[in-house]
Amino acid sequence: MEQRFVMKCGGSTLAALPAAFFEDLRRLQESGVKPVIVHGGGPAISGTLEKLGIETEFVGGLRRTTEEVLDVVEMVLSGTINKEIVRRIQGAGARALGLSGVDGKLIQARPVANADEIGHVGEVTEVNVSVIEGVMAMGYIPVLAPVGIDDAGQRYNINADTAAGAVASQLGVLRMIVVTDVPGILRAVDGEKRVLPRVTAAEIEEMIASGEIYGGMIPKVKAALACLHGNVREVAIVSGTEPDVLSRAVLEGGVGTVIEA
Repeated sequence: MEQRFVMKCGGSTLAALPAAFFEDLRRLQESGVKPVIVHGGGPAISGTLEKLGIETEFVGGLRRTTEEVLDVVEMVLSGTINKEIVRRIQGAGARALGLSGVDGKLIQARPVANADEIGHVGEVTEVNVSVIEGVMAMGYIPVLAPVGIDDAGQRYNINADTAAGAVASQLGVLRMIVVTDVPGILRAVDGEKRVLPRVTAAEIEEMIASGEIYGGMIPKVKAALACLHGNVREVAIVSGTEPDVLSRAVLEGGVGTVIEA
């Protein structure tokens, strides 16, 4: 069985990663491992909306997406950020092909339950796995922007974490990697902060409730939890700045924090 993995990364995190990260990705690809990347881009979308003077707000952590906001979401995610990631991968000598969920109806979606207050935000109904398989078979790393589409041609803004979880689940990948700017989930042990090697989803909820996980770490951890979707049983949170972090996470384990469903 060929080895595959799905990696999720925020657009701003990916753009800031060192060249060594992309070289590690190239070595993995050369060794026969098949990566699939799903990226976000929240901060870049917010920045562009601000420049254009388009108001934006969040409802329960998701961006309220009008048709006007959706144009910007697609422009930034499927355009600027997607191509920047493809360029960085190719700059390291690997081969990448950027697609959005609209291409080939790759990510099919329907409106979320509270669409009346949140606009064109979607949940994934199906992933057209044959397109991803085809891109991988040609020797390219698929780089996917989480914009979805339905049969009527309506586009949807999709949370990158849930999109990544759905892609992994439908590809049959049981373990995902979330690349962030932190080495994992930290826990104070004898007054020293250490990376938790393994933790369950239930333990995470307890740590958030008790205040052990706090501040900017909460959205990162919740994002990783959102990837536990369908058949995905484990999500590893790792820092993209650690040496050979992808190779270690994919081939060896024992890096970052593994969250179990």
